Amino acid sequence: MAFGACLFFYMLYNAFRNNVKNQTLYFRNLPEEFDGFKVLFISDIHRRRVTHRLISKISSSPDAVLIGGDMTEKGVPASRTRENVKRLSEIGPLYFVLGNNDYEVDTLELTAMLEEHGVSVLQNSSVVLTSETGKSLAVVGVDEMKFRKDNLSLALKGSGEADFRILLCHNPDIVKKVKADDSIHLILSGHTHGGQIRIFGFGPYEAGGIKKANGLITLISNGYGTTQLPLRLGAHPEVHMITLKKGCDK
Repeated sequence: MAFGACLFFYMLYNAFRNNVKNQTLYFRNLPEEFDGFKVLFISDIHRRRVTHRLISKISSSPDAVLIGGDMTEKGVPASRTRENVKRLSEIGPLYFVLGNNDYEVDTLELTAMLEEHGVSVLQNSSVVLTSETGKSLAVVGVDEMKFRKDNLSLALKGSGEADFRILLCHNPDIVKKVKADDSIHLILSGHTHGGQIRIFGFGPYEAGGIKKANGLITLISNGYGTTQLPLRLGAHPEVHMITLKKGCDK
């Protein structure tokens, strides 16, 4: 009985930790103009509040804040979502893709609120950031796969002739639709929560992490919030401060 109670409160405590993972990723074909470009990636906020404690743990200002879907879900007060967006917007320019739980609320109202705060909502579209020398980095946003709203080809069209592409999609299964000639270099996704509750290393989904294959790096996040129950075990919540570097992995 005592063990069960201790375990419950330990999982509850884990669910509300504020972990910022500082990660450096190396790419041979990253333009020198974007060497050192910093991306804050946060996904699956759900019912959580983006706290001042989390913000205080972000050691440097990112060049872009990418939100990988599930900003909210059914039953979350709109005021909470708005406050989360306001706090994130103070860090850097925001880019967002919808996740499956975002469709539990009025998505027109959600996207209107996000755009009101200067968020670029990417629904099978891209935004291209261009350096003074003309080199470009594109954030390619793909809509939710669960409801078959994804259209990678359409999203890529908006990236033009970008020199470097980051693909932002809530569902990590998007990797199955990526082809070599899409020239995507980094995929950021969430959705799985790392399994959320893992027993002896096993869970309904694999733990979040980084995978590398044929010059493509895929980062799947455990996410910041939780779904159904505010409990975590063996899959800590996480937010990622990613620094892009030109060169080979060390």
